[in-house]
Parts: sequence; C-alpha cells; structure tokens
Amino acid sequence: MAELTFYKDYKNDEALRRSFDELANLVFGIHFEEWYQMGYWKERYIPFSYVQGGKVVANVSVNLLDFVIEGEEKRAIQIGTVMTHPDYRNQGLSKRLMNRVLKEYENHYDFMYLFANQNVLDFYPKFGFEAINDYPFSMEYAAGQTEESDLRKLDGRHADDLNFIYTFALDRVPVSNRFGTIHDQELLMFYCLYVFNHCIYYIQDEDAIVIFEQEDKELHIFDIISKREIHLASILSKISSLTTNRIIFHFTPDDRDIKTQGTIYNGEDALFVKTRDSIKFPSQVKHPLTSKA
Repeated sequence: MAELTFYKDYKNDEALRRSFDELANLVFGIHFEEWYQMGYWKERYIPFSYVQGGKVVANVSVNLLDFVIEGEEKRAIQIGTVMTHPDYRNQGLSKRLMNRVLKEYENHYDFMYLFANQNVLDFYPKFGFEAINDYPFSMEYAAGQTEESDLRKLDGRHADDLNFIYTFALDRVPVSNRFGTIHDQELLMFYCLYVFNHCIYYIQDEDAIVIFEQEDKELHIFDIISKREIHLASILSKISSLTTNRIIFHFTPDDRDIKTQGTIYNGEDALFVKTRDSIKFPSQVKHPLTSKA
C-alpha cells in the first residue's frame, strides 16, 4: 500500500483539487470545484492534506482573515473542512494535520478558531481551544413599518451577478464594528454561490447588498454588504413585509438606533477559540454567518 504523503495549498493541481472536492462531497455533501473555477479559491484558503495513491484521504483547511473588534483589527485564522475518508479514520490523521497547522502558524495570529459539530467536542480542547458561546441577535418588529424601495434580486447562479457581488464586496465595510470580519470576500462568495443564491438583493436607495429571507413572520438577515456605514433601521424598513414581526440577525448588529437581544446559540455547531497570550475573545457576539468556514 502506498505511503501517506503530505500536501498543502495545491489548488492549482487539478487531480488533487478534484480529489479534495470528492472527499468534501462524501463527508459534507459540499463542492468546491465551481468556487475554484469562478476564481474565488484564492491564497487565503489553504488545505493541509494527507494523500495516498493520488487521493486526498484527510484534510484540515486554514482560512486567513481578520477580525474587527470594537473598531480594531485583529489577525485571525479559521480552521475548516476538517475531514477524513471513512476508510482512514481512527488513525490520528486529523491530529497530525492540526499539529502541522499549529506549528506553521505559531505566533502568526491573535485568534485561531473553528466551528465543530457535536461529535467532536472533546477533540479541540486537546489543542488549547476553548468553547465559546455564540450569540444570535433578534428583535421584535412592528408590522407595517415598511417603505417602498428599489429592490433588485441578484442570481447567485449567474456569473454577471456574482461578479457584481464580489467586486462590490471588495470595498465593503465590516458588517459590524463591534465584532465583524474582513478579508473574507471569497468565503462570502461560497455562500452566494451555494447557499443563499436565491435570496440576495441589491437596494439601490442604500447602495447595499442584503442577503435575507422571510420564514413565516420572521425575517432572517444573513449579511449586509455596504461600502459605507450601515443604518439598520432604514434597511429594515425596506426589506420587511407587513407580516414581519421579528428580525433575526446572523451577525452582531451595532446600530445604536435599534435595540436587539442576544441569546446563546444551541445549534449543531459549537465555536472553539484559541487565543495568543492574554488576548480575550469578546463576549456576547455573533460570528458573521457568511464568513463561517
């Protein structure tokens, strides 16, 4: 049997990239190939993989981005796409890859973090990660507080619309200065391409792209992409309907004109954070959904 070989950052190796894509589909039911072909897999997404017989059998990916916390930028590394082929599990491959990542990026971050499913909650504390509460925010909303607006729906499956979104996002401000992310446009495009391709809108009045969807009477806002300060109250009046009575924010809102309430997230994924020195992760914040790896 062929020996395991370590590879990293091989996005331009077609055979390895397509094998990586096959493993991601097998483990998570997701694909990366179209994201690559559209030009969104750039230097900030770096797979660390073990390969056997030309096939990727285990992987831990690094996402290089930065946090904005109370207006101050902090270096961040997000771990994602942690996966092992079923035939190669229980051999310590994820542990070996995590140790490679930690060694390579030692002293090159303020925060290293990841979202883990419920099956591996005891794995990441072994590497110094601490479980942190993630806080979705919501607010009650009085139906009828709506304004007519020029909403243009964008198609996340259409190349021209995707190019418009990406070019626009290159100059975006953080969705929140209280807690937001920057240098994450390629992650955003993954969501626009695969997850939210049906609910992306450009509001000409606000010169903003808003990703949102209403379910029954709840309006879910997944992201607001703007080149200037975001005024939530104005945006809400333009995207809500007469039946909207509750707003759910999938990021940390920081508009002083609206009052929101944060509640501890009890979903499938748990946030784990490893910090450098004595730096503290902010309390009661929501990591932006569209920059979650």
